[in-house]
Amino acid sequence: MWFLNINFYTSVLQEGLVYGLMALGVYLTFRILDFPDLTVEGSFPMGAAVSARLIVLGQDPFLATFIAFLAGCIAGVMTGFINTKLKIAGLLASILTMTSLYSINLRIMGSPVISLFRQRRVFDLISNFVNSRYTILITFLIIVIIIKFILDYFLHTELGMALRATGDNSIMVEALGVNTDRVKILGLAIANGLAALSGALVAQQVQSADAQMGVGMIVIGLASVIIGEVFVRTSRIPYATLGVIIGSVVYRMAIAVALRLGFNATDLKIVTAAIVILALGAPSIRKFMIQDEFAEHLMEEGETSA
Repeated sequence: MWFLNINFYTSVLQEGLVYGLMALGVYLTFRILDFPDLTVEGSFPMGAAVSARLIVLGQDPFLATFIAFLAGCIAGVMTGFINTKLKIAGLLASILTMTSLYSINLRIMGSPVISLFRQRRVFDLISNFVNSRYTILITFLIIVIIIKFILDYFLHTELGMALRATGDNSIMVEALGVNTDRVKILGLAIANGLAALSGALVAQQVQSADAQMGVGMIVIGLASVIIGEVFVRTSRIPYATLGVIIGSVVYRMAIAVALRLGFNATDLKIVTAAIVILALGAPSIRKFMIQDEFAEHLMEEGETSA
């Protein structure tokens, strides 16, 4: 039975954690900054492209992963600059950046695909200290916990509070003397840096970087955020970020179960859409079911009185 196999859950948890980093970036733009950012579809493969290229050239995997994070930050700055300085709408600015990143990523990679087979990866270095069959899982768990706590701390600093306030009411914040353009650019840089970090780790996990691996990332990120909000119903930052990570794991579990039940890989798009619709519609469905039970209870009371 596949659902009794520990390897199944280990694989789901690994993927949920590593894609959770990207989902945290989407949470930052979608929920905190209230910015419609599609840059993640370009910054995610950019992280994979930069790290893979540097590793193939013989650079240290940790350094390559860190530079990939910085590259993602630059992609976010590009979107922020187009939006705030050139006064182009946020959605269009992110689409323009996403489109340009496809060509940039191909330039970085030099070919549509880079193989990392037999190359040193972050996990290989960590396995020198943690020799376990769960080295990849432990690595992802440590990285996600560190990033989550850093993000929680940052969002409670003065700058982080300015970021949250900008998403709530930018006009009021600007009236208080805060440069909302810089705050917005900073938020986009961090969000896309996280997406690129996720892409770099995914490329090392699957041992290859593909220029097409960013397709659909924004939907996966949104699905993780929305599913997480279904499980963790609070806007408090520490719980909300935890909810995003839980949502990413639950999303990966749903996809893995769908594949085990016989869905083809080509059906994953409609499965993803169905999961997002269920997550978005969960409050309405619950309300409908509660009302239905209430109505049934009233009918039973009426019959008893008669």
